[in-house]
Amino acid sequence: SLLQDSCDDIEDVSLFDADDDLSRRSKKSKIRHPVASFFHLFFRVSAIVVYLLCELLTSSFIACMVTIILLLSCDFWAVKNVTGRLMVGLRWWNQVDDDGRSHWIFEARKVPAQGSKTSSEAESRIFWLGLITCPMIWVIFAFSALFSFKVKWLAVVVMGVVLQGANLYGYIRCKVGSRKNLTSMATSYLGKQFLRQVRFPGVWKPS
Repeated sequence: SLLQDSCDDIEDVSLFDADDDLSRRSKKSKIRHPVASFFHLFFRVSAIVVYLLCELLTSSFIACMVTIILLLSCDFWAVKNVTGRLMVGLRWWNQVDDDGRSHWIFEARKVPAQGSKTSSEAESRIFWLGLITCPMIWVIFAFSALFSFKVKWLAVVVMGVVLQGANLYGYIRCKVGSRKNLTSMATSYLGKQFLRQVRFPGVWKPS
């Protein structure tokens, strides 16, 4: 298969050399990229608002559909290529090697030797809140459109689920590593809990 998910392609590289100096001058609680933080939420929230108010604003389904898809497309591009790198130091993309094979690359900014965080905590909260909440809302819209027999809206809500779900999946892979690493983390956690239960019967404490 030309499209394959290569776990070996996960890299830990520095994305912005200038961010190290900037992070030393900025407090973790401050929003250091206000424009990126604004547009991280603007396009995805606007798409949801237009979907909810569309029938009240206009009777043209085509105009609503085109507007929502444009907002979703702008959101996908902005989150994938800009806000993820600036706000949390993560990025993912696909590249094709000389043999024609497609590889998915997931990168995370290196942590400085001093161990200090390079990302603002406020920006991180905004990023992950928007990244996780909005796809869940589109999933709710999908079930609502399905059960209310609004077939014409299914293509729109499925587009919202796919585009925003793709970014969510990509950044989770950047954050926790490959699917193999995630599985080993869960296995290790369950193993520790099992051993704890064997050693101390009747006592169950989260690690």
